[in-house]
Amino acid sequence: MSRLLALSVMMLAAAGTAFGAADPYPTLAVGSPAPDFALPGIDGKTHKLSEYSSSPVLAIVFTCNHCPTAQLYESRIKKLAADYRGKGVALIAIQPNDPDAVRLGELGYTDVSDSLEDMKIRAEHRKFNFPYLHDGDTQAVSRAYGPKATPHVFVFDKARKLRYEGRIDNSQRESLVKTQDARNAIDALLAGKPVPVDHTGVFGCSTKWKSKQASRLDELKKIEAEPVKLESVTAADLKKLRANPTGKVLLVNFWATWCGPCISEFPGLETTWRMYRRRDFDFVTVSTNLPDEKPGVIQALEKQHASSRNVQFASDDTYAMQAAFDAKWEAGVPFTMLIAPDGKVLYQKQGEIDILELRRVILANLPDLDYIGHRAYWASK
Repeated sequence: MSRLLALSVMMLAAAGTAFGAADPYPTLAVGSPAPDFALPGIDGKTHKLSEYSSSPVLAIVFTCNHCPTAQLYESRIKKLAADYRGKGVALIAIQPNDPDAVRLGELGYTDVSDSLEDMKIRAEHRKFNFPYLHDGDTQAVSRAYGPKATPHVFVFDKARKLRYEGRIDNSQRESLVKTQDARNAIDALLAGKPVPVDHTGVFGCSTKWKSKQASRLDELKKIEAEPVKLESVTAADLKKLRANPTGKVLLVNFWATWCGPCISEFPGLETTWRMYRRRDFDFVTVSTNLPDEKPGVIQALEKQHASSRNVQFASDDTYAMQAAFDAKWEAGVPFTMLIAPDGKVLYQKQGEIDILELRRVILANLPDLDYIGHRAYWASK
């Protein structure tokens, strides 16, 4: 072996050792007893390990709201819970992420983040049929189990010894699944047989440990440092905006500095843009203030750190400007429209928006060529 090759092998070995040593939360080893827990659930109750003691098999799935992979597994988790409930299998889900460690840039495929209140929203929207518990405050339970990504399932026998941990099945795209790993483990335990494969790797979004909070704060500082600009637009410009030449799903919000509901909903709209701006999505705010009120408009935009594209009426003929964008728009602000690349109106609201409703329409219409199946997830009811 050459000296250079030997040195390379030593460096790789050292890197591997360092990587293993750097893992602060190793995954629970097969054969280990289930770590105890007492966690708040979406039902307002505290759930403990002991309350599932009568079940011959316990499956604990670490999953979350924001991860697109976890979302595509929601229906399969629901089916697992339904299929095995009558056989004495208890299935619970635990959300391990610290919501303050999730960056806005990581929310590009979701309507909500990972707080307990957000979990309640997701569970209601998707009709979860299993306990959904929150561990984001302390992450003590997650540290004990060591989930590497969402979803990550742990299957325990009657004595609450771990007999399988890893993936639910072998593909995030359900149509490509060939191996039902979690089901195979559960079936073996119910039959009193050894689990055929007791460990598999997992695939999904990494667990957001509290140590990642600094990354989120750094992202927010960069957002606040982004320049805020304001340009004037003519009636012709508004007519072009309505046609949506961007090639993206376009959100347009008409507002004014003197409009209370406009100011109230503005932060949610800016947050939505920051969540989805890395995808085929664009956002334009249109101030309906008269042209000589530009200093006040800029001041309001700067307070919101509104680094999206911002425009203001160049004419004091407000009615003509309204008609240029949409002849049917005859009321005031706020007025919001979501437009497809072909100009089709996907969503329209006169008055204050429901931000979750709007986000779900956006997600159901964003191209998913980079993550096939995600658009269908949001389009389904």
